[in-house]
Amino acid sequence: MFRSLRNAFITGIVILLPLGVTVIVINFLLAKIGTPASNILFRGLNVSPGSPMETALEVVALTVVLILITLIGYGSRFVFGRMILTHFERLLDRVPFINTVYGTVKQIVGTFSQQKKAVFQEVVLIEYPRSKCYVLGFLTSTAKGETQEVTGEHIVNIFVPTTPNPTSGFLLMVPNEDVRRLKMNITDGMKLVISGGAVVPDPKSGESVIIENPKKAESV
Repeated sequence: MFRSLRNAFITGIVILLPLGVTVIVINFLLAKIGTPASNILFRGLNVSPGSPMETALEVVALTVVLILITLIGYGSRFVFGRMILTHFERLLDRVPFINTVYGTVKQIVGTFSQQKKAVFQEVVLIEYPRSKCYVLGFLTSTAKGETQEVTGEHIVNIFVPTTPNPTSGFLLMVPNEDVRRLKMNITDGMKLVISGGAVVPDPKSGESVIIENPKKAESV
């Protein structure tokens, strides 16, 4: 009885967590972007604090800001837009400290968006930290340069995330022949990592299955 209630509670958390995170993100955007933008765009309007009208104006202001960001993205694809962006970056390069922060962030973003490919390409299994002990990882790229020359092998880069927080982890450079490719997609792989192995994708149905105990895991 207690185990059933515990599993039901965990399942409820897994279901509600994405919704909760979405609500938090929306509240953050409204507070950090919507409110300041509303104060600028609708400065002349007298609106009671905390009223529905104030919330509506914040939503409108947030929408306007998001549209402007989207237009900037489209504009950067054209020659005139790139010229403006290049000129703006040159101005930032002349400002101490800001040029360092901007350059670092730009380099990180550029690395993750390079060639418009996903950072994680495949879900794989490798033997780590010892033989016959497997860990799930994500193939990011093929190693190049000195790592290939020193090892004399075809090396691939594998990111191994930690559980339950996949934003941290470590990089392993593994010979390609030692990597076992899996058919599951990146989303299912992340579910497996975040849940600590409790949510396992079913290769037949393509749906995720919540494992209640180790014995049931064998049948899945």
